[in-house]
Order: sequence, then structure tokens, then C-alpha cells
Amino acid sequence: MKQIIVASGNQGKIKEVQEIFGDEFQVVSMKELKIEIDVNEDKETFRENAIKKAETIAKELKRKNGYQDEVWVLADDSGIEVNALEDFPGVYTKRWFPGTDRERNLALIAKLEEKLAKENMDDRRVSFTTAIAVSNGRKIYCELGILEGYVVKKPRGENGFGFDEIFELENGKTLAELTDEEKNRVSARKLALSKIKTYLI
Repeated sequence: MKQIIVASGNQGKIKEVQEIFGDEFQVVSMKELKIEIDVNEDKETFRENAIKKAETIAKELKRKNGYQDEVWVLADDSGIEVNALEDFPGVYTKRWFPGTDRERNLALIAKLEEKLAKENMDDRRVSFTTAIAVSNGRKIYCELGILEGYVVKKPRGENGFGFDEIFELENGKTLAELTDEEKNRVSARKLALSKIKTYLI
């Protein structure tokens, strides 16, 4: 069975990968395999960061362990871009503000509210982009998934991680208010993963 090594310790992300690839691939995390390879995500786009991470780790694993072509490294870069904040925080979504997810989300809401009040506008539009890249050290594939929504005035929901609690869909629910099944139907990560799967099967 082909193996996919997920370059993430985030259990939410790993679970989504397992749901898409689980029947046909062995999905494991770098942590499970005790692999420690740090990659500086210093590119200007989600796509470039995901590609750099997947390719760097895959080549390093092949150099160290002689991994075969059926072993793929899957990496992602994702984030939100708030329209009224000129697409901020973008690639800095996870690191623009130190603290917990909740603290970061509250800081982003405050930043948006300040801008909306200052400019006398009401534009809460936000997009979530996920770039998924896979590499076996020789080949590289990358696909994007994009989800549109709105930034809420205060966090809502318990079933999620990251910015799910502040990302509201057209149906009025935040991603954190959806069940796993409902979230999977609209997930930007699922869209990108489904596209990537077509290259590997």
C-alpha cells in the first residue's frame, strides 16, 4: 500500500487527510515516524510554501532513508485573507499574532472592527485558501481549495480548530458550528485533497 507522510502535527488536518486517502493509502504523520525536519515557510504564496515544504522533506527522506516512489510527503499551507484588510493576514495567518487560536482570532476581529469603523464601511468578506502539495522526492503536485465567507463579530462554535470559530458561511453558521460531515462537504482542504488524490491513484 502506498504511504502518505503528513508534514503536520495538527490532528484536525491529519484526520481530514485520513478521511480522503484512508482506504487506499497508509496515512501517517511525521510525528508518528519520529521524523523531525524543519522547513522555513518564507515564500509569498500558499502554493509556494506548500511546494517547498513537501519537496524539501521528501528529498531529505530519500537522501537519508532511500524511500521509494510509492512514499509521498503531503504538506499544506493555508490561511485566510480578509477583504477589508487588503487580504491580511494571508500567509501569515498562523504566525502574525502570538498566542492561542482564540487570542489570535479575537485580535483579528478587533483589527477588522477598527478598520471598518475608521473607513465607515461594512465589508466582512473573507476567503480561506488551502494549498496542498505532495512530493515523492522526484515528482511534485500542488492544488488549491478556496472557501468564501464572512468574519463574525465574536467566535461561535466548538467543533473546529484554527479560525473555524470566526469564519461564517452563507448559511449563517461558522465552520466550528458544523458537524464533521457538514464541514467535509464544504472544506477547502477537502477540495484540494480530492484534486491531489487524482494524481496518486
